[in-house]
Amino acid sequence: MTAACKPPPSARHDFDPAAAERGRAVVVAAGCAACHAFPDIAWPKGRAGPDLTHFDGLGPIAGALPNTPANLAAFVRNAPAAKPGSAMPAMPITQSEARDVAAYLYGISDD
Repeated sequence: MTAACKPPPSARHDFDPAAAERGRAVVVAAGCAACHAFPDIAWPKGRAGPDLTHFDGLGPIAGALPNTPANLAAFVRNAPAAKPGSAMPAMPITQSEARDVAAYLYGISDD
């Protein structure tokens, strides 16, 4: 993977822990684990979407979008609008909740 695919480190780590915790709560409430696996959500461990256990903000979003906090939040909220043809459905969450989910996802690492 080239360095051009990675957001700058500050874009990945400038989220406060409270936003990440709110994002985790949104992921649980929205049922994201029905399709995705997360490292700190024991059940379910969905397999329809990619495993997000080691998501740390590297690489393009859905294989196509530049990985920025704004793009990640937009994709999480309305994947079909952000990347036409995406199998991920639009989620019933607010823009603020989508930013919190992005903070949570950027906080997941393979450490």
